[in-house]
Amino acid sequence: MHRMTRDLPALLSAALAAAPPGALRVAYSGGPDSSALLHALSQLPAARARGLHALHVDHGLHPDSLRWAAQCLQQCAYWQVPITLLRVCVDARGGMGMEAAARAARYAALAAQLPPGGLLVLAQHREDQAETVLLKLLRGAGPEGLGGMRDLRAFAGGWLWRPLLEVPHAMLHAYTEAHGLRVIDDPANRDPAHARSFLRQRILPQLGRHWPEASAALLHVARLQRAVADDLARRGAEALRTLLDAPTQTLDVTAWLALPDLLRAPVLACWLHPLGLDVPSSAQRGALQTMLREAARDRNPELRYARSVLRAWRGRLYAEPWLPPPVSDWNLVWDGAPLALPGGATLCLDAPARFNPPLRARACRAGERVRPDGSAHARDLGSLFQRAGIPPWQRARCPLIETGTGETLALGDIALTAAGQTYFSARPLWRRTAPLRARLDGATNLRQNDAGD
Repeated sequence: MHRMTRDLPALLSAALAAAPPGALRVAYSGGPDSSALLHALSQLPAARARGLHALHVDHGLHPDSLRWAAQCLQQCAYWQVPITLLRVCVDARGGMGMEAAARAARYAALAAQLPPGGLLVLAQHREDQAETVLLKLLRGAGPEGLGGMRDLRAFAGGWLWRPLLEVPHAMLHAYTEAHGLRVIDDPANRDPAHARSFLRQRILPQLGRHWPEASAALLHVARLQRAVADDLARRGAEALRTLLDAPTQTLDVTAWLALPDLLRAPVLACWLHPLGLDVPSSAQRGALQTMLREAARDRNPELRYARSVLRAWRGRLYAEPWLPPPVSDWNLVWDGAPLALPGGATLCLDAPARFNPPLRARACRAGERVRPDGSAHARDLGSLFQRAGIPPWQRARCPLIETGTGETLALGDIALTAAGQTYFSARPLWRRTAPLRARLDGATNLRQNDAGD
């Protein structure tokens, strides 16, 4: 047997011994790379002892997808490897594009199947890494993007593991040939309409003819830039501590703009990733910087991108999932249980309680006034919002809480009336923003350097 084919199981055995403990779930498309990976792992008792299990995602985008899924099921049965078939619905209407939408759907499905502490094993190899670095270079990425894909990173309560990033595609090809593996040929992988396929089919072969070590050189660039990116991330985390207001999770705009150019992106990443929010691209970040510098004092610039939005108000930068504004006239029954409000906010109590008869939570109306308990006069809602420091875009989500007869008890958790002070044994709590997306560390919110997965 060719030495390359013997080397693959040995390489994976050594990598597995150094990997974090946890169950193995292999993303198995049925293509040549994932087939070589899964077959080689199936030869290792240590991998089987970790509950080796294949996951096949059917995106439903190709007429042969059902046949491909059946082939993967049959192949895994032959190798005696358990497999789970995951069918996803790809929705590209959000402006992400079909490739990105398919990737988001795929990672969400895979993340849901990963047990706590488990490893999702991917088959990306050396040439895939070279493509990623080149794509990021063409898109003007900084060190984080040019660092390419990480071989190991946190993901969905476990790990995303790429043990083959240093392995040439030739080794995987030799392995599939030597073992006569039946593989799936997805024509999308050869479609030059896709940026990655165009690089793979047209550009990298040309580079290789003139510079035979082009892929190795790009990997060397990735290693160097990964070290730089990790150092910048450490410095960004240190800088964030001085810019962040913990109670509101907002940034000091002036201080952020005053940072060195190389630190602004790491600070945003360190701030947004734990919130489960998207990180703006370099072009989007540049637009944000321009808006913040040029906005008049009485303006509140905002940057909406992907599924997130950044807004400035009173010198602070706010980050939230993007949601359309709520309808202007809503009215809901509230019995004390947590209540989802239009626009993504939530109304609940600081201790369990139920109301009988139930109360009403409704939208505030223009010109309304509320008299807080202890105040000599009723106050317009705008002044109450201003005094409480509620940003303008959150105010339409604030509920006015009333009895069934229309007596005002509270404006969210901003002000209780005298009647509300008497009525509530458990204080109302208004959660102003939508619950953040579950942090999958890359499932639906891929890190910028891993967007080519």
